[in-house]
Amino acid sequence: MFTGKVIIVTGAAGNVGSAAARLLAERGARVAAVDFLRDPLVTAVAALPGQNLALPGVDLADAAACGAMVAQVVQRFGRIDGVITTVGGFAMAKLADAGPDQWDQMFRMNVRTTWTLYQAVVPILRAAGGGSLVGVGSVAGLRAGAEVAAYAAAKAGVMRLTESLAEELRPDRIRVNAVLPTTIDTPQNRAAMPAADTSRWVKPSEVAEAMLFLLSDAASSVSGVLLQVG
Repeated sequence: MFTGKVIIVTGAAGNVGSAAARLLAERGARVAAVDFLRDPLVTAVAALPGQNLALPGVDLADAAACGAMVAQVVQRFGRIDGVITTVGGFAMAKLADAGPDQWDQMFRMNVRTTWTLYQAVVPILRAAGGGSLVGVGSVAGLRAGAEVAAYAAAKAGVMRLTESLAEELRPDRIRVNAVLPTTIDTPQNRAAMPAADTSRWVKPSEVAEAMLFLLSDAASSVSGVLLQVG
């Protein structure tokens, strides 16, 4: 399905990112795996089949760092066919307790990293005649619960960015979509919510599979879609 394609996966040392990188590599893609963390990323990439590239230490909120990373991928593989970006962050707080730092952090981690990465990679995709971008929103961006105002607003920002860029880039044959997971079954979420019923939580591999579908040629006519997972 992805044989010979070059795909950037950000957050590739994380739960969903590592699952996406593994599935892509198993299906023939060459993966440019990006994460700020070094050792977990190098370990994860070493376990992947095929020819892949580990790019640790990249601050995706920094335009220069993003541009340099994209240039490295092109120098190594000669092309880029698509992006899966799983980088983001979560925080909870009551209005009285949430300062502006939390607001800024949520937008930097969720919206700015997506925006900056897309800005860096779109010229490469446009010159190649098209490609696919897949990001991560959240069901909280559709309807927010209590104490997640900054997070929900940031994820809604990712979703509106997805919709806007899908229209803007349609003439360039660049598709832009996002998945909207419910609660993901990760060690971090289990530790944070020890009393929760995890039976309905979505697995990282399930989120990754949905992202791969949107990235793939099977979704060649799909753009501007916000796909709920879970």
